[in-house]
Amino acid sequence: MASSNQWAVEAHGLIKNFGDNRAVDGVDLSVRTGTVYGVLGPNGAGKTTTIRMLATLLRPDGGEATIFGHDIRKESQIVRQLIGVTGQYASVDETLSATENLVLFSRLHGLGRAESRTKAEELLEEFGLTEAAKRPLKNFSGGMRRRLDLAASLISQPPLIFLDEPTTGLDPRTRAQMWDTIRRLVASGSTVLLTTQYLDEADQLADRIAVIDRGRVVAEGTADELKASVGNSALLLKLQNEVDGELATQIVSEAIGVRATLAADGRTISAPLAEAGAVTDALIALRGQDVAVDEISVQKPSLDEVFLTLTGHTASDDEESPDSEGSKKERISA
Repeated sequence: MASSNQWAVEAHGLIKNFGDNRAVDGVDLSVRTGTVYGVLGPNGAGKTTTIRMLATLLRPDGGEATIFGHDIRKESQIVRQLIGVTGQYASVDETLSATENLVLFSRLHGLGRAESRTKAEELLEEFGLTEAAKRPLKNFSGGMRRRLDLAASLISQPPLIFLDEPTTGLDPRTRAQMWDTIRRLVASGSTVLLTTQYLDEADQLADRIAVIDRGRVVAEGTADELKASVGNSALLLKLQNEVDGELATQIVSEAIGVRATLAADGRTISAPLAEAGAVTDALIALRGQDVAVDEISVQKPSLDEVFLTLTGHTASDDEESPDSEGSKKERISA
């Protein structure tokens, strides 16, 4: 049923209000079947609320959306049969072992006893948890719990998987393991809609990326297209004196016509660069204010520069929003 549709997700003008706050303000998304689609933005940007609407966990206040052609409002039961949802926090029962958790979820999905145990064994092996199968979950690391949570959401083998910040709080090694798992899911025919505030995660995994900020999609495209939209390269400057940091950042911003960023060290400045000639303008302006530069380089822009240019802040900025309240342990996969 799902594989015949070119688009796994089509959303137009999605709106969600929490009191006087509009958490999602007219979001449009088109996710092609068999791809990883990244929704990139800081905490409170509206990512989780968007996922919850698409997963039929929240009713939109405006707009429309379909999952493999099925309306999320009118055909919610069909939609729930086509999706798996893994939230930011593990939904597993800490009083049970990994095997017992997966058998329980399998039984809830209608599988028989023998079939449930077989499914649990298969998933534990797939996610590298066989050796810990009988261990109490209270002894699991955060990464192991996240892998078990993802395994549980795949019991019914849904063609569309929503992963809401699946690697939040994980160490680099476990994050890399999760990335490999996501790639395997797509290689086996699944479609993944991934929300993240990690720029490198979106860059590594997503075929296309929607940049969302304050409830709106501010840009959409492949990672390379987004980088090209703010220039073909980025300017990096290292100052001799930290005391010049704020002044130099302002001078560079004015000289190249794009907002520059000062790193935490107080000496390193970066900015998207639309044309190479602007480098000379920036250096002349800095010299005119007696600002000494130690190092200068020009490189391809990162998604960090893209996000900063589009929104005026970095993707790691933490913002208060009702969207954060949607980050609860939930899973639908029937």
